[in-house]
Order: sequence, then structure tokens, then C-alpha cells
Amino acid sequence: MTDPQLADLRQTYSQRTLTEADVLPEPVAQFRAWLDEALAARLDEPTAMNLATVDAAGQPAARIVLLKGLPQDEGFLFFTNYDSRKGRELAGSPLAALTFFWPGLERQVRIEGRVEKASDADSTEYFQSRPRSSQIGSWASPQSQPIASREALEQREHEIEAQFAGQEPLPRPPHWGGYLLRPHRVEFWQGRPSRLHDRIVYERTATGQWHLNRLAP
Repeated sequence: MTDPQLADLRQTYSQRTLTEADVLPEPVAQFRAWLDEALAARLDEPTAMNLATVDAAGQPAARIVLLKGLPQDEGFLFFTNYDSRKGRELAGSPLAALTFFWPGLERQVRIEGRVEKASDADSTEYFQSRPRSSQIGSWASPQSQPIASREALEQREHEIEAQFAGQEPLPRPPHWGGYLLRPHRVEFWQGRPSRLHDRIVYERTATGQWHLNRLAP
């Protein structure tokens, strides 16, 4: 049975349209154009993306991570702990999906592809560009593992601070680095009235070319 307070919540989308003539030939370039608009609009967390992975039993899991690059328009770069749940799941199944939602622009982008580790050089360069507190946090946190208490985590943070006192920047932990998702399917969604939304999807063919289709909403 539906909850009337939830069932009656609706938003009418009418800001923009999306046609095949509007989009660029390459999906990552088209994404970059939309991201530039999201940045210009000063939306909250425009680089936040839902990353979905799957474990060996087929159980999906999703969480929000931050986009950190679009290298050569080849894919989507993010960083994390390799020993985290997402890291373990990507090691077992390197296929993943990303979703961006920008309600201020009434837009969504859905991306599917294969994930590979970023180079050690790229991972180290980004790690050492982060604030020192974030570098310490990456050393201190056994991400996704059970811990005894918040106090135990903070004690570990203090120990790492003492261990690397006077050292700037910190070395990159061996369990931390980047991933690049190379897409084979990218869908651009523009909200429209009456729930008749515009959906344009790029799919990579066997020859490596991109094919466009319009999807029913």
C-alpha cells in the first residue's frame, strides 16, 4: 500500500529539451559539456556519482563517490581504498555503473563500462595533492572493515599523524589509488513534462564506434 505523503510527491520537468542534434559524437565529450553546465550553475556536489558494483554472488551494492577526472575523454576517474568493499568487488568483477543526477538542471547521466586501475603515477600524484588530513585519513581507515569504536579510529589517526610528523606530503598507501571506468554505454536523460522525458543513449559497437538511439521514457 502506498504512503499518500510519498505517492503525491511530484516534480514537473520543463527546463530543457534534448534531441539527437543537440549531442556531440562522443559520449564523454558530451558528458563534459553537461558537467560544465552543472559547474556553471553552482549545483551542490556536481561531481558526486553513484557507483554500483556487484559481488561474486550477484549482490549489487551502490555508494556515492566523487569524479576526479575525464582523462583524454576516455573514461571516468575516481579514487578509493582498494581493500574497501567496492575495491574487492571490482577486483572480482570489473564491470560497474555510474549515475549522476543534477536535479537543478533536471538531468541524469547513466554510465556502464569496464573498470581498470589507474597508473601508480596518477594515483600518487592525486593522493599527494589532497589535504594532509585526507592523506592521514586514508592511512588510518581500514575502509569497510568493522572497527571497535570511533575512539579507536581517532586513536589510529593520532598514531598516523605521529608516524609521519614533519613529512610532507605523505607517501601513498599501497592499498589506495584510482580507477578508470571506460564506458561502453552512456545514457543522457533530460526531464520533460508528463513524464515523457528525453533519453539519448550511446552504445559502443564491436568496431569501437558509438551508435546513438533515442529511448522511450
